[in-house]
Order: sequence, then C-alpha cells, then structure tokens
Amino acid sequence: MNLAHHFWYFKSVVPIRICDEIIRYGKQLEDGMALTGQRRGKLNQEQIKDQKKKRDSNIVWISDRWVYNEVQPYVHAANANAGWNFQWDYSEACQFTKYNKGQFYGWHFDCFPTPYQKQEGNPVNGKIRKLSMTLTLSDPKEYKGGELQFDFRNHDPGKEPKIHTCKEILPKGSVVVFPGFVWHRICPVKKGTRHSLVMWSVGWPYT
Repeated sequence: MNLAHHFWYFKSVVPIRICDEIIRYGKQLEDGMALTGQRRGKLNQEQIKDQKKKRDSNIVWISDRWVYNEVQPYVHAANANAGWNFQWDYSEACQFTKYNKGQFYGWHFDCFPTPYQKQEGNPVNGKIRKLSMTLTLSDPKEYKGGELQFDFRNHDPGKEPKIHTCKEILPKGSVVVFPGFVWHRICPVKKGTRHSLVMWSVGWPYT
C-alpha cells in the first residue's frame, strides 16, 4: 500500500499530569512479561528464552475509559490528517509498557496474518488491527536509548532500509499514530526506564 505519510505525530499534547497519572496507575497493577504475536499462557524456560530474543519488556493492560478519552481523539485526527481514512470502530486494551535497561522490542509490525477469530460477544470479531498509537510517558532526561524506529521499506529484501528514528515524539506527552502494517522497533534502553502507552484500533479487513 502506497502511503504519503507513514506516521503522523502530535508533539507534547497530552498534559504531563495525565502522563504521570497513567504511570502511577500502571505501576499499581501487576505487570507481566510482554509476548509477541498471539502467543498466550504460561511459557516454559525454552519459550521464555526464545521470546526474550525478540522482545523484552514488562506490560500492564489498561481498559479505563478516562485513558481512552485522552488518546483516541489523536487516532481520529491522525487518520484524517495523514489521508489514510481507514475505517475503524474499536480500540483494544491499552498496553502500559516498561522498558528497563537492556530491554527492547525487535523489528515487527502490529497486524496479524488473519482477522481475529470469531467469538460470540467479542467486539473484535472478524476485524484487523489498522492503526497503532504510542504515547510517550517518560521525560527523555529519564532514560537513554529506547528509540522508536520505523523501516519504511517494510522489510522488502530487494530494497535498501529506510530507517527513521522518531525523534518527533521524544517530548513527554507526545503521540504518534501509524498504520499497523508499518515495520517498527524499540531500540535497547541504555540507561533508566522508558514508559509508554500503546493502543491498537481495529476495523473490518481492507477491501
């Protein structure tokens, strides 16, 4: 899919007090090891070792309406401003993510190969992830490394890498929105802790 804009950002738009409140709230909840893809359940030692080669971070799931109220308007705005105009009608649970020193998330994209399986009463039935959103919760002075990077070639082996380090969202309270099929990664944190909030918005498959 040809895109005029691979991402759309809003600099320092979420108030610092709201960012701090999300961090406080996230820290109160029990976290768990972040997984990749649709992997669920308890992993054995070999699976944990394999998982940490791809992704190493700690997460908490948040579904409180006040959090959605802060970030969903930017998903709507980015979808229109970037000219994507993707149909979407639901946002999944938000992921409060903690990257400590040495933690990272390797190259990946957020879409799954097939739509969510149909389960009665599940609002994501038959839908796909279309838009990804990341809110920067930490002040850049609190950590080093942990950069969000995009690869706009989408890992086509016949093309040269087109890597962009998203410095636009370094200020605390900044938001970036991008299509779920865009390749991206979080570089290893070298010092401190990086907190972020991630959310995926879903809709019917492209036609």
